[in-house]
Amino acid sequence: MLNLSNLGKHNNKRKKRVGRGSGSGHGQTSGKGNKGQNARAGGGVRPGFEGGQMPYIRRVPKRGFNNPLREEIAILNLEVISKMEENEINIDILKQKGLIKNKEEKIKILGQGEIGRKINLTCNLISKNARKKIEGLGGTVRII
Repeated sequence: MLNLSNLGKHNNKRKKRVGRGSGSGHGQTSGKGNKGQNARAGGGVRPGFEGGQMPYIRRVPKRGFNNPLREEIAILNLEVISKMEENEINIDILKQKGLIKNKEEKIKILGQGEIGRKINLTCNLISKNARKKIEGLGGTVRII
């Protein structure tokens, strides 16, 4: 059972009480040394400050733009779907088979490859060519 008597030494260290007289070991300058920016009240430098040297964030080249509203879209071709045995294909089945990652929100089916049988497909996006191939064999496409 864990209690205060059997905690390790590092777990119950006392807080450093600075500025409580010379007998405490942290009196007078309170462990800040003599004078200088870091010894003053409210002193210190801002994050990223490198002592006047050109900061790293300004030295490295910056390029491009990361759109925070970007949607992740998984792309699958008909040739991949034609290798599957199921006739009812939806997003959950594609995730179980490992054809798409779970983090990708939407799925788009493209028309590369041939599909030799009738399937019923449920997806988010589909190209005109892929839709034509599926519906040409009597299959259905449902967009969600």
